[in-house]
Amino acid sequence: MSTAQTPITNKDEQKPTASTSARKLIQEINRHTRKRFASEDKIRIVLEGFKQEIPITELCRREGISSALYYTWLKDFMEAGKERLRKDSLRDATKSEVKKLRVENDKLKRLYGEQALELQLFKKSLRA
Repeated sequence: MSTAQTPITNKDEQKPTASTSARKLIQEINRHTRKRFASEDKIRIVLEGFKQEIPITELCRREGISSALYYTWLKDFMEAGKERLRKDSLRDATKSEVKKLRVENDKLKRLYGEQALELQLFKKSLRA
């Protein structure tokens, strides 16, 4: 009998099996070969879906996307539209507008300070 001990290994340290390495290979291939759509293409596809000339399932089949992906794009499109409309009603100020408003604010603060000082001097002169 041999007194040599067999090393204890964790599950993480075991060699990968053929099925796990094949799965990882497939995932890697899918990651690198996945079609990426430009934002213009996404908008075009969503707008074609709005037209309702063909069913969404047919549109998705023609474009090579899943219907779940189409509806995700549709939701993003609608949210972006709502956000844009909300900003139009609130209206963001441009840098030049902000600069003009700050200059005007400084002028008004100085004017108010001068008037407050004059008013205080006038009150003192009335008391005397």
